[in-house]
Amino acid sequence: MAELAAALMSLSMSAMLLDSMDEEEQLLLSLLAKSRRKRRWSVRPLHHARHKYGEFNLVVKPMRMIDEEKHFEYFRMSAHRFDDLLQRIKPFIHHKRTHLNPVSLQERLAVTLRVLASGTSQNAVAISYKLGTTTVSRIVSEVCAAIWRGLRDDFVPFPKGAAWKETSRDFWRMWNFPNCLGCIDGKHVTIKAPANAGSDDFNHKGANSIVLMAVCDARYRFTMVDAGAFGRESDGGIFRSSEFGAGLLQNPLQLPQPAYLPGTNTNLPHVFLGDAAFPLNVNLMRPYPGVNLDDARKTYNYCHSRACRVIENSFGILAARWRIFQKPIEFTPDKVVDVVKACVALHNMLTHTDAALTPTCRYIPPNFVDTTSPSGEVRPGEWRRVVADDTNMRAVARMSTARASCAESAVREDLKTFFHSKDLFPGRKQSFGEVA
Repeated sequence: MAELAAALMSLSMSAMLLDSMDEEEQLLLSLLAKSRRKRRWSVRPLHHARHKYGEFNLVVKPMRMIDEEKHFEYFRMSAHRFDDLLQRIKPFIHHKRTHLNPVSLQERLAVTLRVLASGTSQNAVAISYKLGTTTVSRIVSEVCAAIWRGLRDDFVPFPKGAAWKETSRDFWRMWNFPNCLGCIDGKHVTIKAPANAGSDDFNHKGANSIVLMAVCDARYRFTMVDAGAFGRESDGGIFRSSEFGAGLLQNPLQLPQPAYLPGTNTNLPHVFLGDAAFPLNVNLMRPYPGVNLDDARKTYNYCHSRACRVIENSFGILAARWRIFQKPIEFTPDKVVDVVKACVALHNMLTHTDAALTPTCRYIPPNFVDTTSPSGEVRPGEWRRVVADDTNMRAVARMSTARASCAESAVREDLKTFFHSKDLFPGRKQSFGEVA
């Protein structure tokens, strides 16, 4: 009875003490009590057999030895490319050995690529790999940041001098558009609304998103990437604040000097190509607006849209290969930015090294991208079958409503005259349809 009385008195005193505390002090006391609780185990009993029953040992290790095609389907890369990537990210991953069953760097990369390539939730990957969900979440964050740091300088460098000239030659040779340095487009990448989220990343289409603004070359490789603008920002503000937009409008990009159009005495600046959402600038071309266009303007719009298809296909390949883009991404906005940049870097790395592989293991296999027949008919690429629903990567809306100056319009007029005077596509149709 004496012990019971003492216990009741202790509880009464505790209640009185809590009543005398304000809300903030009670919260701090609660957090302190939780921090002192001992974990039941350092590794869940279910995960003790990870090295025996986890997917990495049951599936990944045998697969890389006996089934190259399945390895490519699983990771979007061959075993050789996987090993190369492993060495590139190794200097950027540092973690202490905290228990007797550590997750190797190879397994960390496998977990991350599986999340990116399949779009499977971190929880599902954690279960199959016999890892904790929190552990997988930390691995994905760490490895995505390391992928960007390890690949950026070699595969996503900011273009300079010789690189600009090579891109211009490629666009003329592959897409019949002269003095072109790249195509630009922007996408809203849909994310799941974070807990206690405000309106920063809530866009005008009624979804939470961040914005990916990118420029690509003639070979479907991204040359400039700007990710992370809040979805709620105006599209014009996104363009002006992006690295590319600010550089283009303020002219610090150090573009090549103007060059003569092939076979003419017309000297024009080098340009980027965008769709109708972008403003017309001396170095940024957009199609002629309207419906009732003359033949010369229709010809220009055909040549412009034909070359611009490369950026549409680049985004399509990205979404088809890295299926995490095919539904709202359930990460914090900062982590989504790391994921987007990692996928862009992987896309460029695998595109650069594609030619050495067999067709079945190529990142961009034959018929995967759109092609155009001599008559001008577009044959859809196979990526469109994979990315049947584009709801998670929406195009940005109009970037600017400013009127073009005479100098800006003159560049497009000279290009229009050049295309109309040359029969670059002798088998094409005479009517190209309407371009809004």
